Amino acid sequence: MTEARIIDGKIHAEALRGRVGAEVARLKAEHGVTPGLAVVLVGEDPASQIYVRSKGEQSLAAGMHSVTHRLAAETS
Repeated sequence: MTEARIIDGKIHAEALRGRVGAEVARLKAEHGVTPGLAVVLVGEDPASQIYVRSKGEQSLAAGMHSVTHRLAAETS
């Protein structure tokens, strides 16, 4: 039987953010390309707003472009 290990998610997340940031910097330097995240947020769900805001902040922290398009809940 294998022994269980506790994985520290914060450490893995920080390492991943570092790798993403380095790759973003490489794309900018080598190709003049800035990757980005575009989100369409329909309605005013508080949990969705928090999630989208967090993703936007993380994208910007990695050197990426981030834009959020907000639409009314009645949007078809």
